[in-house]
Parts: sequence; C-alpha cells; structure tokens
Amino acid sequence: MAETGTTATPSTTAARTPNKGLRWLRRNLITIAGLATLAYLVLPNVIVMVFSFNKPNGRFNYQWQRFSTDAWTDPCGVADLCGSLGLSLQIAVWATVGATVLGTMIAFALARYRFRARAGVNTLIFLPMAMPEVVMAASLATLFLNMGIQFGFWTILIAHIMFCLSFVVTAVKARVMSMDPRLEQAAQDLYASPVQTFLRVTLPIAAPGIASGALLSFALSFDDFIITNFNAGSTVTFPMFVWGSAQRGTPVQINVIGTAMFLVAVLCVVAGQLAGKRRKRS
Repeated sequence: MAETGTTATPSTTAARTPNKGLRWLRRNLITIAGLATLAYLVLPNVIVMVFSFNKPNGRFNYQWQRFSTDAWTDPCGVADLCGSLGLSLQIAVWATVGATVLGTMIAFALARYRFRARAGVNTLIFLPMAMPEVVMAASLATLFLNMGIQFGFWTILIAHIMFCLSFVVTAVKARVMSMDPRLEQAAQDLYASPVQTFLRVTLPIAAPGIASGALLSFALSFDDFIITNFNAGSTVTFPMFVWGSAQRGTPVQINVIGTAMFLVAVLCVVAGQLAGKRRKRS
C-alpha cells in the first residue's frame, strides 16, 4: 500500500529551522551593543594615548610620524603647561570640598525637613544642570563686574562651586531619601546621642552618595572651560591652555597628561569595584 502525504524538501526544512547565526545574534544583541558603545567612548582616549608616543615634525600632533618617549620623560617641557595643570587641580580640589560640604547640608535639609519655599529651592537646584553653561557663565561674569570683583582664582572658584553644587545635592539627596529611618531610630533607642547617630549610622550610609557627588564635582571642575573662560580674566587653567595651544600648535605633552589622568581614573574605578566585591564577600 502506497504511503500518502507530502515529503519535506530541503528548502522547506531550512526555512523551518531558525538560522543559528540569527539566534546567536538575538541572544547577544545587548552585549554587542554595549561593547560597541564602550568602544565608541574609549576610542578617543586610545587615540590620545597612542599619540602621546608620537614625535611630530611640525607644531601639530595630528599625524603619526615616529615612535618616541620624549614627551613622557619631560611632561613639563612646554612653558606654563604644568603651572596651568597645578592651578586646575587646586581649583578642582577646593571646589569639590566647598560643593560637597554645602551640597550635603542642602540635600539633608531638602530630604529630611519641611519648610516654606522647599519646592522653589528644588527648582533652583535643578536649574544649573538644565540650562546651558554659557548662560550661567555670562550671568556670573555680569555679577562679578557689577560688584567690582577682579577676575582670577577666586571668581573661578566661586563659579565652579555654584556649578558643581547641583550635582552634589542631586547625588546625596537620592541616597538620603533611600535610607531606612528605622536604623537611626534603633540607634536612638540604644541611647546614642544625635551626634553619635549621625557619625555612626547616618553618615556611613550616606557616604556613597557623598563620594559620588564629590568625584563628579572634581571631574566637572577640572574639565570645565566655558564658565572658566568667562570668569578667569588673565588666569589660565589647563582646559584654557589646551584651547589656546590648539591654535598655535598642540604639544605632545598634552596627550601625556590626558593619558595619565585617564589611567588614574580607570585605576580608581577598578579599585572601587574590587573594594565593593570584597565588602560583599565579607
């Protein structure tokens, strides 16, 4: 008796069977997109790192000529480069301290207490992050001119603290609002004073938010150009030095300093991740 029915051809079998390559792509699409984004972000730093070992023939370090470590052995070989770098680091440190202290107090006040104009203060805190930097820079420059304040180190520092303050408040406030108030109440039930409760319970819990706000403030202050350019006068910070040298000829030492700061930032992130893993294990 002859068998009835249709016989599957190779073409129909291949059509019913999902492509293995397509299935692998679907499973790893998010990973591929993440790696591509990471490569896109890291590529400029890699280029800066590579050209820090270049020895250009002319003034501009835009084309690869030959390998050299001269810039690494003499990073301060360009006049005023290390001076502007030291000034930027000094301003960034003091701006971080000022913005962190003020921002932490403001964040605790906004998260823990009810008072008039609280909504207005929240809006004012958010404005520096929402508006373009040039608006804040021009406003501060106008204020300093009307008050007769001479542009220089202090005007840059005041401007940087005001600019970084919003980022610290946002980071610390988010951490404080996620804290469990029962932990502080338990400390008070165990006869801890308000100072002891703050130092041993509240502050350690809020420390990650404070640290993230401080690190963000340092990076923003050191990297800022627009606000600094409006309020610096004759003072030259490292970003302003880089901008000025780009018009006359970019020295290789700028790539060396940029590479060194990038490696330091990567080491800090790796150290933080390792410390977090050890804390979880313990």
